[in-house]
Amino acid sequence: MRESLDFIYKQQKELSVIGGIGALLGWDQMTYMPSAGAGDRSEQTALISKMSHEKVTSDEFWKHIQTLSNNIESLSEKDRIVVKRLKKDVEKSRKVPSDFVERSAKITTLAYQSWEKARAKNDFKVFAPDLEKVIALEKEYCGYINFPGPRYDCLLDDYEEGMTTQKLQREFTYLKKGIIEILDKIKASNAFEKQPETKFKLSEEKQKFLCNIVIEKMKLPKDSSRLDVSTHPFTTGMGDDDVRITTSYSRPSPLFSFFSTIHEAGHALYELGMPKGEYKDTVISDAPSLGLHESQSRFWENMIGRSKEFWEYFYPVFRKTAPIYFKNISFDKWYNIVNQVRPSFIRVEADELTYCLHVILRFEIETGLMDEKISVKELPQIWKQKMDEMLGVTPSNDLEGVLQDMHWSGGSIGYFPTYAIGTIYSAQIFRKISEDNKNLLSEIRNAEFKNILGWLRKNIHEHGCLMDADDIIKKACGEGLNSEVFVDYLKNKYYEIYQL
Repeated sequence: MRESLDFIYKQQKELSVIGGIGALLGWDQMTYMPSAGAGDRSEQTALISKMSHEKVTSDEFWKHIQTLSNNIESLSEKDRIVVKRLKKDVEKSRKVPSDFVERSAKITTLAYQSWEKARAKNDFKVFAPDLEKVIALEKEYCGYINFPGPRYDCLLDDYEEGMTTQKLQREFTYLKKGIIEILDKIKASNAFEKQPETKFKLSEEKQKFLCNIVIEKMKLPKDSSRLDVSTHPFTTGMGDDDVRITTSYSRPSPLFSFFSTIHEAGHALYELGMPKGEYKDTVISDAPSLGLHESQSRFWENMIGRSKEFWEYFYPVFRKTAPIYFKNISFDKWYNIVNQVRPSFIRVEADELTYCLHVILRFEIETGLMDEKISVKELPQIWKQKMDEMLGVTPSNDLEGVLQDMHWSGGSIGYFPTYAIGTIYSAQIFRKISEDNKNLLSEIRNAEFKNILGWLRKNIHEHGCLMDADDIIKKACGEGLNSEVFVDYLKNKYYEIYQL
């Protein structure tokens, strides 16, 4: 027993280190790597992926896990928890051949480069052949796992364990109807007709200044993190005390860099808050789902960052940073600008109200791709149709439409729903924190986030994978995923802003 325990913990430690190396290679590829390095990088990432997969699926590792699993009652509580989680994860991984993992890493690395070239040329046809290969990989993967139900359930389970296509369709049907109802009322309002353009210019230096202020207020430690630039903002962790976030200063509105920094810092705080100590370098020191991970970024970005109280502190900071622009912009006008509803083409630039419609659009397309009701070549046109139906806007080119996200190039089919799941969770979390902390609004007004972070650490972060995501939310908020809470939040907020 001791031999088996020593082996599984040693193996997890090595997997953690290899994972950190892979994360570093990925971070470098999306930040500083010269474009000509793509070929070599595909070989490097393929090797790392293969090494990790072979360690996870080795017969020796599996033998020790089975030995411990067969004697589960004689183990300590901590060891039982680790072994049960390991067995579930490894059993699934062993279904996937190493050569498939290696081949997948090569194809997706090259597909990312193809996606970047397609964006540069504003031409989906450049990316389409590689996307065909990625879709084929995902179908092949589903065949190995042989998950019950539709293919999409298999892919969804990798990101949101326990979630099903059927449950999401039910939640998203309610959410889609609720958001479109609010959107239609707003579009018909006088306030919507009169709302001003929100774009103004700030130098990269000033944008960096504002971004650094907000992550400092959020208590993101400088000695464990860094902020860089990439085409698409993201967060990645290389170790317990090394998490990297990125933003972009080149978008039309400087609010993009500010809110994307808040968003990614929310992810980073979660990464740094995972259970350590006895669970360090184990499967428990991880998020149980990407939806729960996303709840942390969406909580900070929207529930905090777009609140009136938050801007009571940051409005004067922005006004001082851009005095000419803010000369004739009152606080109330600025708050409305920050929360302005303006249906747009780009998901990451979408307003709080319409954001989830972008996610639902992708969910509907992905399920169609996996069910073979949609082909890759049809994507640009189907994308335009769905944008028009849901948001009332039609992309004029591929850059505004089907090429805007990098996720499909990496094989992340089934990933997008987690953005909406996390958004729903974030509203539930905010409601519960508001009940638990009667001084919450006052603390936000003063950009004092210590107690908020403490609540998140205790109720979300420190659980890691000790429970699944929905159980963590049930324990913290009293109920699992509930779209009604988010729709009610949107109605209360936006009916007031648009005087409905």
